[in-house]
Amino acid sequence: MANIDVVVIGAGQAGLSSAYFLNRTELDFVVLDRSPRPGGAWQFRWPSLTLGATHRVNDLPGLPLGVADTTRPSSEVVSEYFAAYERTFDLPVRRPVEVRSVREGQGGRLLVESSAGDWSARALINATGTWDRPFWPRYPGQETFRGRQLHTADYTSREEFAGKHVVVVGAGASGIQLLMEIAEITTTTWVTRRPPVFKEGVFDEGANRAGRTAVRHIRLLLAAPDASAA
Repeated sequence: MANIDVVVIGAGQAGLSSAYFLNRTELDFVVLDRSPRPGGAWQFRWPSLTLGATHRVNDLPGLPLGVADTTRPSSEVVSEYFAAYERTFDLPVRRPVEVRSVREGQGGRLLVESSAGDWSARALINATGTWDRPFWPRYPGQETFRGRQLHTADYTSREEFAGKHVVVVGAGASGIQLLMEIAEITTTTWVTRRPPVFKEGVFDEGANRAGRTAVRHIRLLLAAPDASAA
């Protein structure tokens, strides 16, 4: 069993970002990644999701992606970018490694047990994400519905839905992208929690930044105490 300062679980965006900043310290650390190759969850995205549709959510600290072919699948471009990122900063990523358990060790340390051995760590960063265990909401009739139920994480292409009526649930980026693809070859119904608001114009980096700022502002307002109670 090896002693180490920090174990990072997962080499996706969060894991590599954490490794970048750990690499600038005197701490000894290792990144354990279950995936067979660099790319995090991006390597498993559907082929029709091009880089141009991701709105540059893939950039990592210290080394932006830069100019790339926006017509290529994001799974290819981002995986290549993540691999170059690991090489550039010489990050200690080990794969494929399955972390089996994390439990209390001796002397206030953590015992990390994996398929590649055990580590005694002072701290742990869980950067496993949600792609392998996506959230499935519960709704009435889910158990008795005789059609196919598919999560975004399991989507591969629109062709598998040809000739069927498809209900797309959700107004997030993934839901809208899949809706636009599937609607070209079959009939669809779009279900959202609240009416969507559409805005015209080019969605460039400035608009993306303004949108994220607005979302953060809304969250702050929702989290703030009622001013009338002061």
